[in-house]
Amino acid sequence: MPINQELLDILVCPESRQSVTLADEQEVAGINQRIARMELVNRAGTVVTQKIDGALIREDRAFFYPIRDDIPIMLIDEAIRLPEDS
Repeated sequence: MPINQELLDILVCPESRQSVTLADEQEVAGINQRIARMELVNRAGTVVTQKIDGALIREDRAFFYPIRDDIPIMLIDEAIRLPEDS
């Protein structure tokens, strides 16, 4: 189930208050490839091992928040640095 547009319109990064946008399928696929290779670490310093269903990308494209089971995980420690080539 995709994120409702009304919800997406009010969600912001809890740290910077920047708006977030939904990652496209290609971005999610690239992120999941990096997760499979254990290349991504969240803000808490934990290697990310669980694939994502989607992502909410911060306006400055520095971090994204994972979506799992159709639920955006909007916690600062769960934010993941967006790879520069994404």
